[in-house]
Amino acid sequence: MTTVTEKSKRGTNALTLVYSGMFAALMMIGANITAFAPFLVIGGVPITLQTFFAILAGALLGSRLGTISMTVYMFVGLAGAPVFARFSGGFGSLVSPNFGFIISFILTAYVVGKIIDKNSKLSGYIVAALVGMAISYLFGTNWMYFAYKFWAAAPEAFTYKVAWMWMMVPLPKDIVLAVLAGMFGHRMHKILKVRRGHGSL
Repeated sequence: MTTVTEKSKRGTNALTLVYSGMFAALMMIGANITAFAPFLVIGGVPITLQTFFAILAGALLGSRLGTISMTVYMFVGLAGAPVFARFSGGFGSLVSPNFGFIISFILTAYVVGKIIDKNSKLSGYIVAALVGMAISYLFGTNWMYFAYKFWAAAPEAFTYKVAWMWMMVPLPKDIVLAVLAGMFGHRMHKILKVRRGHGSL
């Protein structure tokens, strides 16, 4: 006989799969807008909407499900599906200078969810979104720098300052999108009453 607890667990697992798949698909779309606008690549760094969707994952799903959805996205790409920027994928992506940003999206979703757990007001959503964006930039840019210095072919005259100069190009866009993600996440949570996934990992 199926208990209420078992049914609840099955429902939660089904929701986890749905949310994870949905945000993995959104991340793939956000990663590949450069396929339609190839000029949106600066210094080898594609300008994408991934940070926006990573923030939204944490804001709508919470720290647990948001982290799971971003982790699923990463492993789907590593398994070979062309879901990373410029329709790339495969285990070789681990040594890509841009792979740090993929990892950072997991951290972004987790931190955004945790901050909102403590402050679910609009201001909390916006602060969480901006902090999440900052984490993505810090982790991803530092990974990119060390990748170019230690195992990738660094562009001529490449320095730590140059790495951050590259990131200044998409920064205004990402600040605006982070604020919008916070506002949108807050609004959608109120409208849809999304069940956010709580609990530590």
